[in-house]
Amino acid sequence: MLSKKVIFAASLALGLVANFCPSVYSVETVELGKTRLTSGISGKGALSVAEIKKFLADPRNHVELAVTLPEGLAAGASAIYIPEDNPLTRAKIELGRQLYFDKRLSGDGTVSCANCHSPSTGYGANTQFGVGVKGQTGNRNSPVSFNRILSKAQFWDGRADSLEAQAIGPMANPIEMGNTHEAVVKLIGSNEGYRIQFEKIFGKKPDITLAGKAIAAFERTIVTGPSPYDLYEPVRRLLESFPEELADLDELKTEDPDLYKQFTELKTVSDRYPMSEEAKRGRDLFFSQKSNCSACHVGANFADELYHNLGVGMEAANPDLGRYSETKQEKDKGAFKTPTLRNIAQTAPYMHDGSQATLEEVVEWYAKGGHPNPNLSDKIKKLDLTAQDKKDLVEFMKALTGPLPEMETARLPQ
Repeated sequence: MLSKKVIFAASLALGLVANFCPSVYSVETVELGKTRLTSGISGKGALSVAEIKKFLADPRNHVELAVTLPEGLAAGASAIYIPEDNPLTRAKIELGRQLYFDKRLSGDGTVSCANCHSPSTGYGANTQFGVGVKGQTGNRNSPVSFNRILSKAQFWDGRADSLEAQAIGPMANPIEMGNTHEAVVKLIGSNEGYRIQFEKIFGKKPDITLAGKAIAAFERTIVTGPSPYDLYEPVRRLLESFPEELADLDELKTEDPDLYKQFTELKTVSDRYPMSEEAKRGRDLFFSQKSNCSACHVGANFADELYHNLGVGMEAANPDLGRYSETKQEKDKGAFKTPTLRNIAQTAPYMHDGSQATLEEVVEWYAKGGHPNPNLSDKIKKLDLTAQDKKDLVEFMKALTGPLPEMETARLPQ
């Protein structure tokens, strides 16, 4: 009978094989945000066919990836959605990255997905409405394209039932990318660098559905890393659970060295990216019934993935009816999808119509109870907040800002 040491050694050996020869296994596990997935094929300048072929020849780039999420966001792992017919691989993610940043996919060669969802502006756009070809604008603010791995339905009104469907919509929208799906497929098929990637990754010639799958695979890897809130939260829980013991660290070091080590290690990490006292107060207020913020901004991604009427824009003669346009249900009039609060400080302006320029304005809107209308959400009520309360809530939302993955934006097939 094998000893435990022999079994352990064998397990380590198998782990090494999995790390260095992933083609031996059908799945490799990676942590999004930490693993190098979006930094492009190594090199500089336009991607040559030779570089692409070399990348595609590496079997490691075709192994299916099982994913874990960064600290903080990982608490929402049960909501991860990757369709069975669109598993993640490094090669597919890389193809999606190229398509995402390629302006040639638009009708006049001036607009890519990244124009409205740019890394430089927090994967949203700092304009009231998205700006498309010939400077045209729509009537809605650009939603962020990060943490989409935790979401099925897309757009403010949920009209796309998947990220795959969402990815190809703007290409054929005359205001956004101003092209046709047929023209996009023709362009991709005429580019050897793109064509050989589609044939290797999907075993087929390019088509618009496969382009959507590649872009969706790429977007699922864009996730927010640990924020000051995430790093402080385990410290806060320990302080709440062991208030007396942690009151005297010198004594704790002798009496309970394990707790001392756990607390000091967590606090050291948190102190590198500290939450202010205002943000800590804001955190307590955010999760309280006094503010009721967490009624909708809930879970690891601070979004319930549901649709609510906040009264935004409902004073107009012909208001945007949001979700109602898709469902035709009375309850959905003026209802829009709850956005994530992750990295919210980077993605102004706010609300579906970009009508609120700052987080301070957003807090004021909620405090006054929104704009009265027959379909106002029952979660929206006037709030009894002091001026300091409002400042604290803003500071807490700022503390939800975490790092985003390293991103290559320029290397595209020549």
